[in-house]
Amino acid sequence: MKIYESRTAPNPRRVRMFLAEKGLLDKVEFVELDLQKGDNLTPEFAAMNPMKKVPVAELDDGTYLAETMAICRYVEEAHPETTPLLGTTPLEKAGIEQWLRWIDFYFFLPTGMCFQHTSGYFKDRMKPIAEWGEDCRVAVEKFFHFLNKHLEGRDYIYGDQLTAADINAFTTIAFNKVNRIAIKPEQTHLQAWFDRIKARPSANA
Repeated sequence: MKIYESRTAPNPRRVRMFLAEKGLLDKVEFVELDLQKGDNLTPEFAAMNPMKKVPVAELDDGTYLAETMAICRYVEEAHPETTPLLGTTPLEKAGIEQWLRWIDFYFFLPTGMCFQHTSGYFKDRMKPIAEWGEDCRVAVEKFFHFLNKHLEGRDYIYGDQLTAADINAFTTIAFNKVNRIAIKPEQTHLQAWFDRIKARPSANA
């Protein structure tokens, strides 16, 4: 399998951490793209993913898969011998999916919009709206608080072991460095959890 990515982008990092937790990194070839130069906007890349986003997985049979969680779901199902990260029972699968949706809609999306609309990184291909970016910053900070409260007395976001929910939340918090949003000193539960995930080898994948 090949994965087309940009290592500085948060979505590819989510996939790399997922693969690392499953011990599958050495089975994947990574192809680096330069998003600022528009490598993802070429006709060749659009043929792989018409949404023109990374990551994209190219399977051994030539099939292309886009979207972070679609790639992770494929890996989970294709390698049942590895540590499950998306749940095993119906309740676990549903509970993790619930958290993945919350993280994507209420945390990752405003994180990305804050970056795009306040940094000017993609101003050559979009119209940044600073006010929208700042509204998204407020939403991100609220989710930091929500997570801190949720993690009181918990080692992981869902259940008693690491799941994809932890990976997605961790990478989102880490990426917020570009938005100048960090864990506050009083958010001790969130900080302890973040340090716990950061200490895992997969965090350096």
